[in-house]
Amino acid sequence: MDTSPSARIADEIAARIATGELAPGDRVPSTRQLITTHGIAMATATKVLTTLRDRGLVRAVPGVGTVVASALPDRANPDLSEVIEAAIKVADREGLAGLSMRRLAGEVSLPTMSLYRYVADKEELLLVMMDTVFAANPPPSLSPGVHGWRACLEAGARLQWTMYQRQPWLAQAISFTRPLLAPNAMAHTEYSMRALSTLDPDSQFRAAVMLANHVRGTAVNIEAEIQARQDTGLTEEEWLGSQEQRFTQILSRGTLPVMARYLARPDVEFDLGILFDFGLQRLLDGLAPLMSPPAGHT
Repeated sequence: MDTSPSARIADEIAARIATGELAPGDRVPSTRQLITTHGIAMATATKVLTTLRDRGLVRAVPGVGTVVASALPDRANPDLSEVIEAAIKVADREGLAGLSMRRLAGEVSLPTMSLYRYVADKEELLLVMMDTVFAANPPPSLSPGVHGWRACLEAGARLQWTMYQRQPWLAQAISFTRPLLAPNAMAHTEYSMRALSTLDPDSQFRAAVMLANHVRGTAVNIEAEIQARQDTGLTEEEWLGSQEQRFTQILSRGTLPVMARYLARPDVEFDLGILFDFGLQRLLDGLAPLMSPPAGHT
């Protein structure tokens, strides 16, 4: 997620180009103007113009300066798949906070209002983005009759965990109270319910959602950690180290003896992967008695 000053300023100029405020042939701010306007260093100003050139939005004209490219990238009429692909790339780089209709318009070189020919609003944009990712990651090709219900559910959960690690914004986009009706995402729920086919329908659905929510609920912290690293410049381990004095003060009060003993150990790990694995196995353990045949049944 690039939230550096150069990326932010480049996005602002790209948006002005997309809306037509800066037309083909118009000069864009020079490095000197960028330094004066934004209070940035020469290296940062140079990176702004380099970023715009890399996107194909501007070109250098000898004796004139840097101008909006007269021939913008050949996306005057992109199809829906190109728009969604661009939106996913923005979210991959910058998270959902960095994705707006205006930002996307700059990415595909269209006026902002033209995007509404493709999607009704940002909610529909997220729906199609999410379903596109799930379409590229169909449920595992396991069956409960051959591989067993537990192996099927574990494989599905691990696949979703991998998806969230690759695209952290995805966990933020999913809601269990107001779910987006995405067919390819719903296929994962269908897969889990089939693995639980010996249960009654209510239990099938609730167990499938419980597992999916465990994966998503753990993964929602991935993007938050990425943002925290951008904001603080510290890794998770470095941040914890910076809080050592505060931890010591709180635990020395004697009101949290169990936590104090645990956190005093040298091998304590704060790792999302460990939490995911532990929770997944305990949930599957909890389902096991429900999946066992009644006593005396063979």
